[in-house]
Amino acid sequence: MSKRKRNLKKVLITVVLMFWAIVAFYGFKQTDAGQKMSGETTVTIGYQKGDPFDIAKARGEFVKKMSAKGYKVNFKEFQDGNSLMQALKAGSIDYARTGDTPPVTALSSGTKLTYIAGSSSKAKGSGILVKKSSSMSSLSDLKGKKIAYTKGTSSQYMVISALKKAGLTTSDVTLVNMDQSSASIAFSKGKVDAWATWDPYTSQAQLTQNAKLLTNGTGITNNRDYILSLQSYAKDHTEVSKYLIKYLQEDMEWANDHHSEVITMMSKSLKVSKSVVKKLVERRTFSISAMNSTYVKEEQQIADLFYEEGLIKNKVNISESGDYD
Repeated sequence: MSKRKRNLKKVLITVVLMFWAIVAFYGFKQTDAGQKMSGETTVTIGYQKGDPFDIAKARGEFVKKMSAKGYKVNFKEFQDGNSLMQALKAGSIDYARTGDTPPVTALSSGTKLTYIAGSSSKAKGSGILVKKSSSMSSLSDLKGKKIAYTKGTSSQYMVISALKKAGLTTSDVTLVNMDQSSASIAFSKGKVDAWATWDPYTSQAQLTQNAKLLTNGTGITNNRDYILSLQSYAKDHTEVSKYLIKYLQEDMEWANDHHSEVITMMSKSLKVSKSVVKKLVERRTFSISAMNSTYVKEEQQIADLFYEEGLIKNKVNISESGDYD
């Protein structure tokens, strides 16, 4: 083969390779652009049965609205707030809905989380239950009694705060740590004298276990829902948080105006009777709003009390966990 032919062959091969390189690059760019245009960013939310996200999930509008903004919502159900905090720390969820106590213990243990939003008070559905036949009529009557509660939940703060209000300490009573299902059985069988809990357990006990509220949470704890995220995630996803609060609040407004539908939804989710859920729904207002100074102050009170009681090893400054108004 002549030198001229060899050079021509090399030129042809080079042209063909360049052509395929251009085609491959163009195809990649088209695919990549298509993914960016049509794909959605996944947002994973951890929740518990009966909470605001559970209502939003059942209604379906929240997912649709987030999708319209380019976010695919993935819900994961958890049994308790401590499990949610562990999942958040591990990065398996982006947002978590818990009660007021789990975030405090998580912050104390070093988890870099931030509060995104808080709910309206659930004080009227939270409290300390005793039997209707009990002679106890005030918090001071708890002295010497056996009280069931669940460590790491809102019931722990509630019972300690209630005792403090009555001039008592944990040394004046016998606190029995057990999960809420076990506490319900123990209370029903008379193995404990009182039970610190929250709805739907309070409603169910009042309607089916001959119980009365020795006190509700008013003046003791607001027992709010809190939505949390890791500080690192929240910093880079302010838009997601903004939409999350906006659309969840719209669901809460809907819930306030559609009790019948909410009762049906929650009865199915919680696997309790509609009469129990009806009592729960009618003594609370559904609402979600961005974290504010009122919520920060309430969480700080929990953090301070837990540190004083030796329940957490490290002091917690709630205001340092995020940029709150």
